[in-house]
Amino acid sequence: MFQPPVTTQWIDITSNDGETFNGYLALPPAGIGPGILLIQEIFGVNHHIRAIAEQYAMDGYVVLAPDIFWRQEPGVELGYEGDDMQKAVRLVNEIDFQVAVTDLTSTTEALRQRPECEGEVAAIGYCMGGILAYLAALEAGVDRAACFYPGGIAQHLDKAENLKVPIQFHFAGDDQHITTDHVEQTRQAFTGCRDASIHTYEGADHGFNCWARGSYQRHAAALSHGRVLGFLENNTLG
Repeated sequence: MFQPPVTTQWIDITSNDGETFNGYLALPPAGIGPGILLIQEIFGVNHHIRAIAEQYAMDGYVVLAPDIFWRQEPGVELGYEGDDMQKAVRLVNEIDFQVAVTDLTSTTEALRQRPECEGEVAAIGYCMGGILAYLAALEAGVDRAACFYPGGIAQHLDKAENLKVPIQFHFAGDDQHITTDHVEQTRQAFTGCRDASIHTYEGADHGFNCWARGSYQRHAAALSHGRVLGFLENNTLG
């Protein structure tokens, strides 16, 4: 009987206040590997985020994607247009980012405690998850972070000098949500920091990594994925 190379399941994670929320766990073919804390966009742990978890699991990582919106509405899974888009915007506007970071801390601890997880735990996040990956690098105990098109990054750059772990940023050159000024402010905030790298993908728009969206761009998605793997594996910023 055929066994898929990547095995997946939903697991329970205990929050710091004793509640329980879900996370999507993807295990690599070898069964063990370094950890990735995968942080969703505003659309929940939907089919795209689960596919990314499986993609990184195929690369050899133990991936855990927590349900960030569980305190508002557990199990949210949304598309990218119409009523789903409106609901996603409402949810992100209502979220308490500091509480979300405490949940990411709990998720990081849960991932480190799993017998399959060996070595570092890195945070990788997209859009809202990009901001949360940055905040996780500051406060949630991860060893490094990769942040894709992190909307609102300019509001958090005052914390840049407190960062103690390596970080990567991936911006779209034609992003309709993150201005070129915000990208430049990010560059300036990390000027002189050898543990930070910033990549911009010309001609790409916000959400370029998501093959379920019209903004998907294969070149930017492939190039950024390779850079993240180099960042994780070679201890280089790429």
